[in-house]
Amino acid sequence: MLQYRDYLTNTLNRNVFHEFVFLFFYMYIQQKSVTTKTINSGWIFNFVFSCLFLLFMAGCKNDLSMVNDVDGNSYHTIKIGTQTWMVENLKTTKFNDGAPITLIRDSATWKAALSPGYCFYRNDSAKNKLTYGALYNWYAVNTGKLAPKGWHIPTDAEWSVLIKYVSSKYNTSCSAAKALALNSIWRQDSTGCSVGNDQTKNNGSGFSAVPGGIRNVSSGSYASLDSNGNWWSSTQVVPGWAWRISLYNNFGDVGRGNEFIQAGLSVRCIKD
Repeated sequence: MLQYRDYLTNTLNRNVFHEFVFLFFYMYIQQKSVTTKTINSGWIFNFVFSCLFLLFMAGCKNDLSMVNDVDGNSYHTIKIGTQTWMVENLKTTKFNDGAPITLIRDSATWKAALSPGYCFYRNDSAKNKLTYGALYNWYAVNTGKLAPKGWHIPTDAEWSVLIKYVSSKYNTSCSAAKALALNSIWRQDSTGCSVGNDQTKNNGSGFSAVPGGIRNVSSGSYASLDSNGNWWSSTQVVPGWAWRISLYNNFGDVGRGNEFIQAGLSVRCIKD
């Protein structure tokens, strides 16, 4: 709900407010050019119709549709540039063909896993599932069945398209990372244009990235909830490693690097 509330705020701020101001000012000027006797129900009808039309267009410009995974979890979506993204992290426990994904709780099993697996941060789904989603190893990503049908896990190139668009479009957010990050729940920081500094400037894009942390390979332990978010791409670097992007509470740039495929990262989906 945090992500969707923030998404609606950005949608209304970007696409409706200025248009309403312009419309009201225009019609006020028009009204001033005639006598009050000529302001009849037709004028009022035109004004109300125009307001409704603007609301309709705002909905068209920003994809307000929903998509469900095979588990029945619902996700809001948003169009950013030419791409349509989920607004929340994936939280499914099944592949899109209905087959279960292995839930791996203990650290030793996670470290040794060479097949698809998932978990919730600190094995606490009640506390972390709704806000942060699940953490998946790359074996789950690489099946091609993790995302709902009609969607997929973004390639490294698709992540780059998003970052490039956001960097050029949403300069009011101070940095690309801030334009992608949700405007709450990140750990506070006082560094310049970092994600954690003055979070009211975050999320100009509506992407609503949350700091879901990571499950490490070396120990199978969890780390960095509320301070960084990490998302898989579907692109392999070399055997055993895949590309991922990251946001950090104390940094203003979007991180891009490679991660060992047994690590547990968040997943966002992009429409086919």
